[in-house]
Amino acid sequence: MAVTAAHVSRVHAVAIPVSDQERALAFYEKVLGMELRRDALFGAGQRWIEVAPPGAETTVALPPTHPGVVHGIDTGLRLATPNAEAAHAALRTAGVDVDELLSFPGAPTMFFLRDPDGNTLVIVQDA
Repeated sequence: MAVTAAHVSRVHAVAIPVSDQERALAFYEKVLGMELRRDALFGAGQRWIEVAPPGAETTVALPPTHPGVVHGIDTGLRLATPNAEAAHAALRTAGVDVDELLSFPGAPTMFFLRDPDGNTLVIVQDA
């Protein structure tokens, strides 16, 4: 049997499991500046939330944790900013758990941060 390509056309969303959707939504909207794209009920009273940077096509979904799915993960998500140093200072002032700025030859300035559930994200300076 021959394998046929799935013809994937884009990344729709990246999911980051959270223990408290309201707290996560406040963080991603008010602290990171993302906008709410979807907030809907599905299944047995569960809630599906998606946020995204203004103008972005791909969203970040904030599903609730459930047995077998934990929060506090390294998401692998890299978010772009025009000024990593300014973003770092603003997030630190806001009380966000941020690591030190990293700058390596040939790489953009970046830093790691954790959301209220301990999920790790990286902010990278847009080249």
